[in-house]
Amino acid sequence: MTFTTNQLDHYKLNESKYEVCKIEHRLICHFLKSLKFHPKPLIFGHSVTKMSENRLNVLRTCFIIRTVFSDGFKHMSRVFAYCRVSTADQTTQNQSLEIKAAGFAIQPRRLVEESISGSVAAKERPAFSKLLDRLEQGDILVVTKLDRLGRNAMDVRATVEHLAAIGVRVHCLALGGVDLTSSSGKMTMQVIAAVAEFERDLLIERTQSGINRARAAGKRFGRPSSLNNEQRVKVLTALDVGRSVAELARDFKTSRQTIMRIRESALKNQ
Repeated sequence: MTFTTNQLDHYKLNESKYEVCKIEHRLICHFLKSLKFHPKPLIFGHSVTKMSENRLNVLRTCFIIRTVFSDGFKHMSRVFAYCRVSTADQTTQNQSLEIKAAGFAIQPRRLVEESISGSVAAKERPAFSKLLDRLEQGDILVVTKLDRLGRNAMDVRATVEHLAAIGVRVHCLALGGVDLTSSSGKMTMQVIAAVAEFERDLLIERTQSGINRARAAGKRFGRPSSLNNEQRVKVLTALDVGRSVAELARDFKTSRQTIMRIRESALKNQ
């Protein structure tokens, strides 16, 4: 129920004729409590004259606010901050101070801190996963660096896209505080993703080149063989005379698969 200023003045000017309605008083108390103001209870049956001048002014102001903003401050944006360190020996104090210095006022209950390796995917981090469940449309998430949002560029992009889909704005201080869900932020993310993909391709190319050089030098990869060359010859000789694979595996204290691989390798080389 919404009251205009004229109606409140009407109550004030005719305070000897009107009594406070129970429903109106309940609405008044509910709204004032949402503003952290706890009014004193009224004794129903008494006239409006029991209300003080100051209290009437407070009610007039509150109802004007209610009329203008409809549901009050229910849908105002909440600001969250996520701070992460890799080990328990480190602290997130520098990150929280950096966020405060950037002009973001973060309430303690909305400051999420976590000690976990940066190699863990964002949605696999316990504290960050719970934070995702708390975020709602219109909220703001502040981080100091991009690696707080994922283990690599692809994970960061997936996290930002998920937050943008639910209507959450993401600000990264390392990028000048830009909103990553905005047009300029999306362009920045595309550039970062392209650079990360280029570095990934270079890493794969260098790794493959090193493997090829090692193979050319005669280096063998994988786990060392459980049987040496002399034992392998004995296994082949025993197989030729008709001994079973299981029996040879027990004698040489190895697995049946190892004996069968030796036999298959000998057949291929024939």
